[in-house]
Amino acid sequence: MNRNLPTTRITLRPLALAAAALGVAAPLAAQNALPPAQDLGQLERMVVASVGADVGMPGGPLAPIDRRMRLAACPGAIQIDPPGTSSVTVRCTTSGWRLRVPLMRAAMAMNASATMGGGNDGTTASANAAVRKGDPVQLVAQGSSFSISVDATAMEDADIGRRVRVATNSKGSTIFAEVIDVGRVRLIGFK
Repeated sequence: MNRNLPTTRITLRPLALAAAALGVAAPLAAQNALPPAQDLGQLERMVVASVGADVGMPGGPLAPIDRRMRLAACPGAIQIDPPGTSSVTVRCTTSGWRLRVPLMRAAMAMNASATMGGGNDGTTASANAAVRKGDPVQLVAQGSSFSISVDATAMEDADIGRRVRVATNSKGSTIFAEVIDVGRVRLIGFK
């Protein structure tokens, strides 16, 4: 009985190696199967050309487009909507993606320079608001192991760190949220 045991091990070893090779080959094949990605640098250059201002400048994108995103390459023409009060929307209808790029408002740039200079220019909070009444915002609820976001509309002006009423698009109900960034609010009670 002991004589057959080594023979069995030798027979199973090639099977185990073959299974391991298939297990490694499957993820590699899945990586190669990903569709080509859209060049985010190109999108950023298109937005800058569309709004006529560079990243971080008044009227331009608030920050560079996050390079960690992976959007499917757009086989057709990329559409850039006319700039709104706080953002511009870039979309590819062929691939089905939409990207909202927040814009630096002139009042935000003046507020940043006044803060850096240590002075106060006497403007009201609503003139420098990170979220304005009627702006589309992303309502986020996140925990340690999850993050959920829905589209909503701001019902009033508010600065970062302040509370604001927002209406969700699904039912139109009004809830309170905390402004965490331009165009982003967090459901109160979630950190």
